[in-house]
Amino acid sequence: MSEKYALKEVVTAKEERHWLDFPACLYKDDPHYVRPMDSQIKGIFDPKQNKLFRHGCAVRYLLADAQGRIVGRIAAFIDPKTANAKDNEQPTGGCGFFDCIDDQNAADTLFDAARKWLAEHGMEAMDGPVNFGDRDYFWGCLVDGFHDPVFNMPYNFPYYRKLFESYGFEEYFKQFTFRREIVPGGLDPILYEKLKRIGPDYSFEIIDKKKIDKYADDFLTVYNKAWGVIPGVAKITRQHAVALLNSLKPVIDPRLMHFAYYNGEPVAFFLMMIDLNQIYKGLNGKDHFLNKLRIFWRIKVSKKCDRVISLAFGVVPEHRSRCLEAGLICAFEKLALREDFKYKELQINWIGDFNPPMIKIAKSVGTALYKTHITYRYLFDRDKPFVRAKLQK
Repeated sequence: MSEKYALKEVVTAKEERHWLDFPACLYKDDPHYVRPMDSQIKGIFDPKQNKLFRHGCAVRYLLADAQGRIVGRIAAFIDPKTANAKDNEQPTGGCGFFDCIDDQNAADTLFDAARKWLAEHGMEAMDGPVNFGDRDYFWGCLVDGFHDPVFNMPYNFPYYRKLFESYGFEEYFKQFTFRREIVPGGLDPILYEKLKRIGPDYSFEIIDKKKIDKYADDFLTVYNKAWGVIPGVAKITRQHAVALLNSLKPVIDPRLMHFAYYNGEPVAFFLMMIDLNQIYKGLNGKDHFLNKLRIFWRIKVSKKCDRVISLAFGVVPEHRSRCLEAGLICAFEKLALREDFKYKELQINWIGDFNPPMIKIAKSVGTALYKTHITYRYLFDRDKPFVRAKLQK
């Protein structure tokens, strides 16, 4: 470690406060930055809230300069299920929640700390920046499209790419965000042709908030069949599915959550939500009583949010040739073009470059590439050949 900096593991409540506050200090002059809610970030590192602590582990570090000023932070973590996933050539841990001044020496000190801790715990590589939890939360380094960040998607300065790549991280995969304005037209005409080919055994409906548990079960069924079979993506439990939809219930707009059924059985979904970053901006990550009133006002009264973001899209394998993507997209379009539909913008985020079919679907909606994030991988054995993420079929 450089004599210029002092590294400290986060142990006390005061150190956690510094760890949470540092990004807001770093980005204080950046008009695009939106601070995530502290309670959400703290929950990721709370063994009582994050079930991955049952078998996994995590550590957090702060970096200070000679004057004691915080100049960087990082976390490292191990989820045994993903660490030893089939598509990994070696046990692979993660590092994330990386924020740092534009100084390679400082960044290297943080990366070294994460690498050393992971190696001591049996890992042979680290992915970053990633999350100690779901893939669609705080995952990837923004390298293009430095616009306002949407809920749960990382935002960082352009120089972060240099810090990662100069250390030796290599591109494991890219994640794309596509965007379009919600105005008439723009859908690929082939969608309307596909819509005509959907058989009478299929039906489409939007969520009913009064039956949230029922839709949680439907989400569980489709998700585990569509995504739970992919290496590195863990299946979810009913408890997880119910908790997810119940946590979203206060902000769910039923017109944004679409399901497809085959003879009454769930086979696909296209789920969207309002961009909560439009609600959280300016709250400084705090959810005290006054800010809760502000959140309620912005959602229910002022209707501040006019941006829709993707939450999940999935079709169970045996129904992927049945044109259901056309049915789901056209069902949304029908509602989106009504006069009482208040939203003006759609962003479909977190589409991996390893997933060409989903990229094709996003483009068929009439979107254009808007942002690019990169998930990096660093092999501890520097002589070992690097292998990128495999394409999905």
